[in-house]
Amino acid sequence: MREILTLQIGQCGNQIGLEFWKNIVQEHGIDNEGFYRGSNPVQTERANVYFTEAPGGRHVPRVVAVDLEPGVLDGIRASPLGNLFRPESMLCAQSGAGNNWAKGFYTEGAELLDSVLDIVRHDVEACDLLSGFQICHSIGGGTGSGLGSLMLQKIREEYPDRMLSTFTVMPSAAVSDTVVEPYNSVLALHHLIENADMTFCLDNEALSNICIDVLKIKSPVHKDLNTLVAKVMSGVTTSLRFPGQLNADMRKLAVNMVPFPRLHFLMSGLAPLTSAATVGYRQITVPDLCQQMYGPQNMLVNCDPRHGRYLTCAAMFRGRVSVKECEDTVLAYADKHSSAFIEWIPNSTQIAVCDVPPAGMDIAATFLGNNTAIQESFRRIADQFSRIFRRKAFIHWFTDEGMDEMEFTEAESNINDLVNEYQQYQDAAVDDGMLYEDEGAAYEGDAAGGYAEQDAVVE
Repeated sequence: MREILTLQIGQCGNQIGLEFWKNIVQEHGIDNEGFYRGSNPVQTERANVYFTEAPGGRHVPRVVAVDLEPGVLDGIRASPLGNLFRPESMLCAQSGAGNNWAKGFYTEGAELLDSVLDIVRHDVEACDLLSGFQICHSIGGGTGSGLGSLMLQKIREEYPDRMLSTFTVMPSAAVSDTVVEPYNSVLALHHLIENADMTFCLDNEALSNICIDVLKIKSPVHKDLNTLVAKVMSGVTTSLRFPGQLNADMRKLAVNMVPFPRLHFLMSGLAPLTSAATVGYRQITVPDLCQQMYGPQNMLVNCDPRHGRYLTCAAMFRGRVSVKECEDTVLAYADKHSSAFIEWIPNSTQIAVCDVPPAGMDIAATFLGNNTAIQESFRRIADQFSRIFRRKAFIHWFTDEGMDEMEFTEAESNINDLVNEYQQYQDAAVDDGMLYEDEGAAYEGDAAGGYAEQDAVVE
């Protein structure tokens, strides 16, 4: 019941996905071959959210892993979890996308698309009640952005009533892997705005800062960064997988988090985050979790929430905690920092409480925020895009694959509109609505008066 199908696209998506599955099998007491080795029946009660049960009691991840070059998928097959995945659920081409969105969307990716959609259909048909899809990808390269955009479009066409959430690694300000990153990012964001229900924004710079400053890892590697993302991914769906006092599934989350369809880009945070050296020296309480999860240093995307305002929030607590304490703590924080929240959405924080904590912890929390400060990321990408596009630099690599220059212009204006919308709602006050109502009342009065005069004339 309420299954989720995971799609991992490109190098980044597959590496994040591998860490995610490591996390999930640990939480559900499943070994590297897919067999249950735990002792708590709660672990397997709803394992079918992410796993299909094969003959012999084997749990097989419900995942489709796609890449346009074989290296990363070969690495997953050779990893300790290699035997966990169904061989035909891993699809790769040989040529690669060469950091080119158009190759992923129009040429190389399009050739692989039918095979991918066949596997997706097979997995969907085997579900009792599909809750939705979650897509892991980055938007700076070629496969994650290009093929990711194509998959978003096709899944939205085929399954318009299912939830579609994405874990999207955005380009960071400090670290840029490719020169054409602004092109790929803007073109991919254009499709994310139109087709995704929720987008959880992440970036490598913020993840690195958390590892260095908070977790005190001197030189973090990608595995450390991906572990943080995996914890957020499992935290978001924890209510589907384990019993709890207040539940939240993908649809409930979207209904509470997305006030306007285009503004579905969410910041995510984790608590507790402490270095290994200090873990044994303090008892973590619910107020500690609340204090930490709202903190800017805990956000997994490089935007300072203090520069914007929260439209909506969600706090998912895990472990043996009191619901009343969670609600009181969150409410007290919202009252104390009322200027950080949009006043025309009262009670803007959704709370979920799940009884089962993450492995090795007593209590933990996952935080999601729809904050207008996320526009900083989009503005930065749009600025880089306009500088490079003004001179039409590198554009021939995209047009040679069959793209039209108009697509660039459309995508750019869509991003700029999104930034303006975020700014508009950040500045909007409660009084604005009152003015419209008064104007409406005045208009109705005029109309009523007009009709009365007409009646008098007729008589």
